[in-house]
Amino acid sequence: MKIGFISLGCAKNLVDSENIIGLFDDPFFEYEYDLKKCDAILINTCGFILSAKQEAIDTILEIAEYKKDRLKKLIVTGCFVQRYFEDCLQEFPEVDLFVKIEDYPKFPELLSELFDHKFTNSYGRNRKLANNSYTAYLKISDGCDNRCAYCAIPLIRGNCHSYPIEDLALEAKHLLEAGVKELNVVAQDTTYYGHDLYGRFALKELIHELDKLPFRWIRILYMYPDEIEEDLLMEMKQCTRVLPYFDIPVQYGDDRILKLMNRRGTVRLIKEKIELIRKYFPEAIIRTTMIVGFPGEDEESFNNTLEMIEDIGFDSLGAFTYSPEEDTKAYEMEDQIPEEIKQERYEELMLLQKQIVEKKNRERIGKTYTTLIERYEPLFDRYIGRSYMSAPDGIDGVIYIRSEDELRIGDFYEVKITDYKEYDLIGTIDK
Repeated sequence: MKIGFISLGCAKNLVDSENIIGLFDDPFFEYEYDLKKCDAILINTCGFILSAKQEAIDTILEIAEYKKDRLKKLIVTGCFVQRYFEDCLQEFPEVDLFVKIEDYPKFPELLSELFDHKFTNSYGRNRKLANNSYTAYLKISDGCDNRCAYCAIPLIRGNCHSYPIEDLALEAKHLLEAGVKELNVVAQDTTYYGHDLYGRFALKELIHELDKLPFRWIRILYMYPDEIEEDLLMEMKQCTRVLPYFDIPVQYGDDRILKLMNRRGTVRLIKEKIELIRKYFPEAIIRTTMIVGFPGEDEESFNNTLEMIEDIGFDSLGAFTYSPEEDTKAYEMEDQIPEEIKQERYEELMLLQKQIVEKKNRERIGKTYTTLIERYEPLFDRYIGRSYMSAPDGIDGVIYIRSEDELRIGDFYEVKITDYKEYDLIGTIDK
């Protein structure tokens, strides 16, 4: 039976998808990338914001059309299903099986009944990488104890649940044996890791163990600013494989709005933490995420945010307009911002960030960076790669590389930067 997979949403969801794919590691099934040739398709959905929910609905409806031809079984799971399970049962009769996140341990049993075939693999014990063999994510916890006023993640995933260090080290070892060279540590809040399990923040102990494994790169994502302490930075500094890359979603640059968002800390604290990071790592890459148009935002608070962005000079910044999510505190707030104003402010903010990145990229011309080659584009006769400055999630820029010699995908090369184009760099192999 030919089976295909669609994974929507974030990297943490991708890890879930890869654990689900491992359930089908059975001679009875054959993986198929052309969805129109599949006998069965599984969709892992996201339900974080309105656009993600719409994408989930559109994808389900699109794939359901395949049932008019060859497709026999359609399975849907993930955050959208967890959040709207009863609605899904009523609105999508074409779907043969919905699986809530809380029922993932029952996945083999549910699939065995659906396919009338015994599933012997258990969820989470036979993970199969979905994209390539050289980079992977290590999800160190699920859920979140933070209660940001705009965020539905705790409603979907529950409170933070950290996985034991020894289990994570074993999973990392398996990924290394599978050929992974770049390990990306993820969670809803990686700096909170271990608090529920050990009664303390334990990210530094975890990366100490991971650093013993011979990965080329270890990258930490989703770090909450007020939990970045000096002892964590000291541990990162001592590690030989952990990159000086700091993904810190600060969300906004005005104290009043941060308080409305139920975010801990202040703009001053954010700046102090970034100053501390740059003290330990002068070459640090600082990435962040911003929300534009949160209820109560005015010109003053927005201008304060622009000022903070300019003062800090983020190396990479992603932004999205506020999306009202039912059952969150912000959903009932007054002073909701009109969509056209949200969009205008979003564009102004991103224009500023583009100018900051272009200035930084000009300063990188002539420098050489170790670069992971990810793909070749025959139409343009160029390779595309990433340095330590870019995570694999497509948010940061890439490096376009010309080479007279053939380069191996998934290998590292020294690349000298010769030019830039907006967010991306251009370089050649430094021989």
